[in-house]
Amino acid sequence: MLLRLSEGDRSPIDHLMQAVYDELRKIAAAQMRREKPGHTLQPTALAHEAYLRLVDQSQVDWKNRAHFLGMAAEMIRRILIDHARARATTRRGGSVERVPLSDLEDRAGDGTLDVLALDEALGELRRLDERQARVVELRYFGGASVEETAHVLGVSERTVAADWAVARAWLRRQLQK
Repeated sequence: MLLRLSEGDRSPIDHLMQAVYDELRKIAAAQMRREKPGHTLQPTALAHEAYLRLVDQSQVDWKNRAHFLGMAAEMIRRILIDHARARATTRRGGSVERVPLSDLEDRAGDGTLDVLALDEALGELRRLDERQARVVELRYFGGASVEETAHVLGVSERTVAADWAVARAWLRRQLQK
């Protein structure tokens, strides 16, 4: 289906999106558990927005399922960043509260991770090491496993595990500034 889609045949898109929609909802639900309590964006809305953005990707040369999931992770991250920026501009002064990050993996559920601060730090990391930034994006925002991340990036699982450890430590330090 992905090959036909990359060749310009739009007919498999509905079947393809139906096949991954449940995965998008799982990723969205997991990501929303990491957000602050009272977040105005709901997991279903996040999954729908990601779905719409993925359907609109006419210039993408879809390679395989891992590539598709990588794009889904990026879309979800962008949606959360856009939502956080929009909310920050509506607040008095547009400021966003920064809260220290003790460990990216352990933040699920307590809602103390500032997505805008993470995005800013992720941008800095991307300038230093593109692959480490992609690992964070896939693992944190996309909920990808080490194996899936390795497949998407075309590297070994050991490389992903090492990049994930270094990137988490670097981000933790950056977000505590």
